Amino acid sequence: MSHEKSINAAPFGTLLGYAPGNVAVYSSDYDTASDEEFPKRSAFRSYLDGIYMGYKWQCVEFARRWMYINKGYIFDDISMAFDIFELRSVRDINTNTRLPLHAFRNGSRRHPEPGCLLIWAEGGEFEDTGHVAVVTDVQEDHLLIAEQNVGHVIWPAGQNYSRKLRAKITEDGDYWLECSYNDASILGWVIQTDDAEHAEPADQLDGQLLNLQPREAENRGQAHKAWLNIANEDEAAYVEMMHGHKLTSVDSDQYRYYAASLSAEHELEHATNELHGLFMHATDYVLENEELLEKFNLPRSVLSKIRQSWDNRLNQLITSRFDFSMSAQGLKVYEYNCDSASCFMECAKIQGKWARHFGVDEGKDPGSDLFADLVRAWKKSNASDLLHILRDDDAEEKYHALFMQDTLKSAGIRCRIIVGLEGLVWDADGNIRDPEGEQVKWVWKTWAWETALDQIREECEDEERRHSYEPRWKTGDTPRLSDVLLRKNVMVFEPLWTLIPSNKAILPVLWSLFPNHPLLLNTSFELTDDLVASGYVSKPIVGRCGQNIQIIDRHDDVLESSAGNFDNQEHIYQQLFPLPKVGDYFVQVSTFTAAGAYSGTCLRVDSSMIIGKNSDCMALRFVNDKALLASINSK
Repeated sequence: MSHEKSINAAPFGTLLGYAPGNVAVYSSDYDTASDEEFPKRSAFRSYLDGIYMGYKWQCVEFARRWMYINKGYIFDDISMAFDIFELRSVRDINTNTRLPLHAFRNGSRRHPEPGCLLIWAEGGEFEDTGHVAVVTDVQEDHLLIAEQNVGHVIWPAGQNYSRKLRAKITEDGDYWLECSYNDASILGWVIQTDDAEHAEPADQLDGQLLNLQPREAENRGQAHKAWLNIANEDEAAYVEMMHGHKLTSVDSDQYRYYAASLSAEHELEHATNELHGLFMHATDYVLENEELLEKFNLPRSVLSKIRQSWDNRLNQLITSRFDFSMSAQGLKVYEYNCDSASCFMECAKIQGKWARHFGVDEGKDPGSDLFADLVRAWKKSNASDLLHILRDDDAEEKYHALFMQDTLKSAGIRCRIIVGLEGLVWDADGNIRDPEGEQVKWVWKTWAWETALDQIREECEDEERRHSYEPRWKTGDTPRLSDVLLRKNVMVFEPLWTLIPSNKAILPVLWSLFPNHPLLLNTSFELTDDLVASGYVSKPIVGRCGQNIQIIDRHDDVLESSAGNFDNQEHIYQQLFPLPKVGDYFVQVSTFTAAGAYSGTCLRVDSSMIIGKNSDCMALRFVNDKALLASINSK
């Protein structure tokens, strides 16, 4: 986002000056960015010594680059500049260790110092994003800062800073800074230091607040009464699939649910948003690295299409799902289902209706925002005209498709469901027509992209099509799934690029890019000594529904394994971090995004440590921290 555009703004990429340490500062006047020099989104990514700095030439990119050049450490990827104020460590690049980072509020007795980062809150001039600058000099009545993405004006000769901010020290020694914009505010400054005196609390979360607690609704016979509205097509399809008005398939579990703390919800929201950014960064990195891309086992004939999809449709994600282990031992992500996530109807609709029917009114419904957020995502998606929903002839996909149809209708988008490929046909111009004769231009699918890729793999054995796959068509014939999804004039949700972050091969890449990140698990393409020592999980790089997984402990004993259709795939090896067993079940926490941002949470449970296609959902409630701790401690 470009701030305070000046009438004297220099064109994008112009050198504005040098900050201390001879660190260049550039104009980020995006209106003047060259389409030839920056033909696609990935061209705006800034790397130094192979390390990602940020987007050219935003404030965060400069702050990270200045830190790296002058200090040898960097801060983690964040969603917005103001998030830096919440970070509590930086990573030393040479030693790959963590150093403490402390935040001090504007007005703190710990004064800013040269080299620290000054952070603005979101709002006003810095709406949505906040801002970050590097402090270059500190005096009693002012300080100097260097920054990008404000003004875009070339600095006067000999000047090594962007702006001067007025300061005042009180009799008690508090250091206050005046913001140069009336509608913006300065949060404070962050300093890499071991001295935490006067710092903001580090928010050391009580590990118990990440524990799930099993609970049970009062049994008043509710399980024997209908509670889903079968006049709604999606709910009727759900009841049909579940063989009754149930959230879980086990009769004895109809009154059971789980509670988690509001602090856990905050941690899940923060983790989801941060991880989405990390996975997107890793996706870009893979698509720029041929050797890594080979490990994803994707047909060579579609690689150019994946890159084109990434360049053109980076922001066109509707929904996705992260899977976590959450307990007092910590919060760790297993994987990102970015292509064909399931259970969003259970999250957004079913668990809330279950709670109302069974009289569970404590806390909050963790899926209550998801429907409205999906509607907003569709409104921002650029989808226009008629959108076709493609689904397999499967009971679960039926209610998912009907639920998504409701979000589309609420967004004002006309839509039509196609079961299988029934009624689709090639016309004389090579377009695909539906049974009503309307052209297929926009598609949302419950099918996984891998299903279409399998069709392509079968076809591309001959050298002729191995490097340049295009659908073949004949007037009057029925197209195949791959024909529909890879047709140039058909725009698909979720986009083709989601094959990369959904592939398990992304997990070792993430660990190599962000080693020891607190949300990630050590993951490798090879079985390392460290993984053997910790225990590990073997996963196929392309797999679904928990198939072909082995869980092996540090004694080399197989704890769990699952069969499936992906045994011939290459595998990755992930550090063992078991799901917690809460009550009778192992419980996985899944969070959903809408347009890449956190939007809701649901639970999957199983008597096995491996969550699969047939694992049940159970309702979750987020409750007050004190109430949860009191309940836990009373046991």
